[in-house]
Amino acid sequence: MKFLVTGANGQLGQELQKLLRERNLDFVAFDSKQLDITDREAVMSVFEQVDPDVVLHAAAYTKVDVAEDEGRDLNWQVNVNGTKNVADAAKQQQAKLIAVSTDYVFDGTKNNDYVETDAVNPQNAYGRAKLAGELAVTESGVEAYIVRTSWVFGEFGNNFVYTMQRLAATHPKLTVVNDQLGRPTWTRTLAEFMLHLINAKATYGIYHLSNEGTTTWFDFAREILKDTDVEVAPVTSAEFPQKAYRPRHSVMSLEKAESTGFEILNWREALEMFLTGLASERVKR
Repeated sequence: MKFLVTGANGQLGQELQKLLRERNLDFVAFDSKQLDITDREAVMSVFEQVDPDVVLHAAAYTKVDVAEDEGRDLNWQVNVNGTKNVADAAKQQQAKLIAVSTDYVFDGTKNNDYVETDAVNPQNAYGRAKLAGELAVTESGVEAYIVRTSWVFGEFGNNFVYTMQRLAATHPKLTVVNDQLGRPTWTRTLAEFMLHLINAKATYGIYHLSNEGTTTWFDFAREILKDTDVEVAPVTSAEFPQKAYRPRHSVMSLEKAESTGFEILNWREALEMFLTGLASERVKR
């Protein structure tokens, strides 16, 4: 079985490659310079040459706030047109596709967990583009899994964990929003689930995947910095305005993912494993 990975330099793309290497699986990976997914002819040509069995579509435009203004066009080109090109090319090669989406397809007004069949109502430009990307996958007719995730952190790229650690190195006190509820997702858990869907021959469709347990950004930050002397103080979203609207409640149900036989770590365990691994890597260096 041959895998093709898009978004090779992103935090998920790099995690996928690490996992594929560990499992001695055959894969090729392309970053945006090697394969511009917005170039339809290039995508069709590369897919024809590689002829993959499975496409792991990790390429995305993820600058949520920039997508509201100067990044609006690029956000749409990558997350919608690019995803359509990847889906159509996968369909052409009769490959299975796993595409990654977001909790931002929801408006955050539901009081309990969002299930895969709940009505979508994205409130920012990024969420609208990711939803349009989901529709492009569905309309292509390719055999596909769409995995919605949230609050992603991991070894590679920029993420909330690294931001908190960096700020903590120079600030005795940090303020973090405490009125947005969600589920953090370790890239390792997400990558393992993507491969699990293929191995388990799970039913095609939409799945929600993050780590177990819910938290706020404030409590997430406190857990990240619990072994430091830095004070973490709660603030409201109103006190910390951002260009793009963030859902107040974006907790997605994991029942469908777990029904495939996939065991999901609690986010605190996942964070602990990640930080321990990170410390071990730093010692080696």
